Amino acid sequence: MIDDEDQILTTALGAVGAIGGGAGGRRGATFTAKRLKKNVHVIDVTLSMPLSAAVDHVAGVLARAGDLLEAEGAQPLATERVVRAIVGGGLGNMNPVLITVGLADNGPEHTRVSVRGAAKEGLIKQRAGEKTAKRIVELLNGQESLG
Repeated sequence: MIDDEDQILTTALGAVGAIGGGAGGRRGATFTAKRLKKNVHVIDVTLSMPLSAAVDHVAGVLARAGDLLEAEGAQPLATERVVRAIVGGGLGNMNPVLITVGLADNGPEHTRVSVRGAAKEGLIKQRAGEKTAKRIVELLNGQESLG
């Protein structure tokens, strides 16, 4: 798995381009995605559960909302974890949004959670990173259903 946020989003947009235009659509979408700015939004919340339960909860929510990404690099500390997924956002959920959730132990019954949504933005600003991060926080808090 790649760890670079821009490269992950570029690859994901290339995959969307390939759906409609084959190899040429993939190349065009990838070429364009490399030049687009990102919409990034971070929300910090606290979950009332221990770290291990929070990791399972976050992974479950992200797996239902999109496609989980495998972790890369060194093993995280026992008191911190990161879970990532590509989730559909924007108009028709066609804009890939990279959701990165950082979790940190905050005592025996609480976990600090930071939800970061990042998406490439074209000429029409959809704020997909921001809107998707907010939606994931609502799902984590049990305030919304997936569909």
